[in-house]
Amino acid sequence: MKPPGQEEFEASSAHENVPEGELDNGPGPGPSPDDPSDIDCRELGVPKDPLLFIQLNELLGWPQALEWRETGRWVLFEEKLEVGAGRWSAPHVPTLALPSLKKLRSLLAEGLVLLDCPAQSLLELVEQVTRVESLSPELRGQLQALLLQRPQHHIQTTGNRPCWGSPHSRKASHSEEALLKEQHQNPLRQKLPPGAEAGVVLVGELGFLAQPLGAFVQLQDPVVLGPLTEVPLPSRFFCLLLGPPTLGRGYHEMGRAAAVLLSDPRFQWSVRRASNLHDLLAALDAFLEEATVLPPGRWDPTTRIPPPKCISSQHKRLSSQLREAKGLSAPHPAPAEDRHRHGPRVSSPELQRTGRLFGGFVQDVRRKASWYPSDFSDAMHPQCFSAVLYIYLATVTNAITFGGLLGDATDGAQGVLESFLGTAVAGAAFCLMAGQPLTILSSTGPVLVFERLLFSFSRDHRLDYLPFRLWVGIWVATFCLVLVATEASVLVRYFTRFTEEGFCALISLIFIYDAVGKMLNVTRAYPIQRPGSPAYGCLCQYPGPGGNESQWTRTRPKDRDDILSMDLGLVNVSLLPPPECAQRGGHPRGPGCHTVPDIAFFSLLLFLTSFLFAMALKHVKTSHFFPSVVRKVLSDFSSVLAILLGCGLDAFLGLATPKLMVPREFKPTLPGRGWLVSPFGANPWWLSVAAALPALLLSILIFMDQQITAVILNRAEYRLRKGAGFHLDLFCVAVLMLLTSVLGLPWYVSATVISLAHMDSLRRESRACAPGQPPSFLGIREQRLTGLVVFILTGVSVFLAPVLKFIPMPVLYGIFLYMGVAALSSIQFMNRVQLLLMPPKYQPDLLLLRHVPLSRVHLFTAIQLVCLGLLWIIKSTPAAIIFPLMLLGLVGVRKALEWVFSPQELLWLDEQMPEKERSIPEKGLEPEYSFTGSDREDSEPMYQPKAPEINISVN
Repeated sequence: MKPPGQEEFEASSAHENVPEGELDNGPGPGPSPDDPSDIDCRELGVPKDPLLFIQLNELLGWPQALEWRETGRWVLFEEKLEVGAGRWSAPHVPTLALPSLKKLRSLLAEGLVLLDCPAQSLLELVEQVTRVESLSPELRGQLQALLLQRPQHHIQTTGNRPCWGSPHSRKASHSEEALLKEQHQNPLRQKLPPGAEAGVVLVGELGFLAQPLGAFVQLQDPVVLGPLTEVPLPSRFFCLLLGPPTLGRGYHEMGRAAAVLLSDPRFQWSVRRASNLHDLLAALDAFLEEATVLPPGRWDPTTRIPPPKCISSQHKRLSSQLREAKGLSAPHPAPAEDRHRHGPRVSSPELQRTGRLFGGFVQDVRRKASWYPSDFSDAMHPQCFSAVLYIYLATVTNAITFGGLLGDATDGAQGVLESFLGTAVAGAAFCLMAGQPLTILSSTGPVLVFERLLFSFSRDHRLDYLPFRLWVGIWVATFCLVLVATEASVLVRYFTRFTEEGFCALISLIFIYDAVGKMLNVTRAYPIQRPGSPAYGCLCQYPGPGGNESQWTRTRPKDRDDILSMDLGLVNVSLLPPPECAQRGGHPRGPGCHTVPDIAFFSLLLFLTSFLFAMALKHVKTSHFFPSVVRKVLSDFSSVLAILLGCGLDAFLGLATPKLMVPREFKPTLPGRGWLVSPFGANPWWLSVAAALPALLLSILIFMDQQITAVILNRAEYRLRKGAGFHLDLFCVAVLMLLTSVLGLPWYVSATVISLAHMDSLRRESRACAPGQPPSFLGIREQRLTGLVVFILTGVSVFLAPVLKFIPMPVLYGIFLYMGVAALSSIQFMNRVQLLLMPPKYQPDLLLLRHVPLSRVHLFTAIQLVCLGLLWIIKSTPAAIIFPLMLLGLVGVRKALEWVFSPQELLWLDEQMPEKERSIPEKGLEPEYSFTGSDREDSEPMYQPKAPEINISVN
């Protein structure tokens, strides 16, 4: 039989939450302030009960030498002492036999029950429980001496060497102070939160007892009962189960049953408030009513069930009992907006209209101003340093890659230097002024598509590109300011998961496409051909004109006078015959010389190595290898370690792969232009007015790109304490659009992938937790300093060329591919795509599939696939000018789906639109499905874990 509340779980990622203050000051596995049970406690005015540690001490050695020995312990799950191995077992879900619970109930009904015992020491407690009429004075004295005997604990030290505390050896070699010190040094103590209490269960067989003796005591005030428990915690409960010798292990199983009862939250809650024996037995009966029975012969009783990743039913069980205690009726079903709390909804203060011009903007400024000092003080943590390292590398990679793509798209009007400078200036300014400083500004795929279209239009109509672009930027800034003034950001409530998934999938595919495309460019520049081919040659290094520079040349045995320079945007490659290479100081076929097939092969090898190594290290965190601290470090620095591995392989093998090329001179890429763009140039004056038309389309794109990312970053499950700033963020983007347009720098909006990676790097988790419990998600470390330092380092990177030039570009392409794949695999849409290719009998047992027909799930996924395909096709064709309108069209498609799917299906598959939520009666969805309390949590193990799984990262 399995205890209630532990049989309903899904194999999905979720965490028990702990109080926020326990992150740095002390670990703890208790629920967080935002845990549903805590919310109910606050609403009903009921105090939160402390965590209970239960220890089972068993009397062994009858009839020779009697001694108490610890044989089991419980915090959230059971741990058994494996005597032969000298260790504690892995935490597991306890299973009980029904006879042991029935015998325990009978023994408690006939035994001694003290629910408000005033004892202040172990001696007083022993005297209380031995005041039984059936015991003679002689037996009472023997029993008291036995109960006061020090038990033998099994303390697992940090060096994995067990420390046994037998009563005799301790008396000889240890003082009471040494015993107390040993208890305080128990590693288990570090895993229990402040305020935790203990419960002790003593069981055994005694030949001098003629009948069973049972006692259950709840102390009026918790008291530390000396060495009775292995952890020096104040004890609240004491249970004694003794009797004459019997066949089997009846008393041991009764003791386990008592310990499991005390570890159950609902039973513990009831007993703490019980006033008599009837209340105690009623709590035990309620436990039996909820227990799950497994039929005999259908499973192995010795099998240990591993702890579930999500215990879903505790909230509902506690909520009903809390309301019963307050005399309230059963809760009515929550309205739709409370059932599906996935993102910022109408109740969010940031998304409520004020009815005044710039009203939302003013409120954002006031709201964020109170947090501004803490935005810097909260960054004083080592975790922020590690976040800066790999977000900096991601930002530099993004700046270089998009800088190269932008240079190709604009024929050198903008390039890598502008990308570095714009990223540094715009990003640093945004981090200082924005409402959500965790956002990372960057060039994005959709904006790059628009830049390419704008340049093609200017070239085809013989217009001066940068002045025309300046006026487009001025109009975009104007339109964005109008959107801020009219509080248009409240429309993000209509960006449901359908829209977000389509947009995120598109961005992820752009990342993957660009990474693979750049790698293919390298293989085309160094084609793999057979020896003897006319294009077969070698790549050699020779000293440059200054004696300290080097240049890579690709030599061919034929076409001696043919010199061809190819600019990959990253490295210049010249085709020279071997004799001329040798005259310049090169060494054909020497240590620095590689054939062209070598370059193509090793570039591809580094590309795949960096990608696979980063993916492998990212998943180390959830593996069973290495200590938890090592796993976390390897996971957090996965991209950094992948880059170092690639650089090490490249240096060790002396490869001539293309290297990172950082600008060495601080001047615009386009020759002859200054840093300030002329308003007109060679363009006619009326073009400044005509620029409003493309600016309108770009404004839609900027609004969608910026606000969809903002909605994702500010979701409720990320537990941000300082709130969002949708209006303030859009205002900052508008001002920066004007600044970058005047300087001829790229346009920047929120980058979804890197921003989520930034948040992932700043996840706050409990430093320790109870055995069997995963690390508890606490929220995000909200501050401004990491982003600010990242962008400052990006600007300084122009002067770090001597160091950064050794990074092979294929390695960075591999990291870029890793970012895209991680982003794509993290969205829920991809999980449903996998269902399309999976036979029904192999599909996971998702609650979504229990309530929505599989054909309807496939239809919803197919519609998303069609929309994604149309977005990609339009982006890749000359019709890409209407690409922003197509993104906006995703909201219209989602609205039209209400004619295809029922409200219940949309609640499981997506979210309700705001006005639809208000129009659905509270009882409209209740006949078949319930979305209250834990039912809502149960319904989303695959889609919305209680603690967010931010898999989109570069770490």
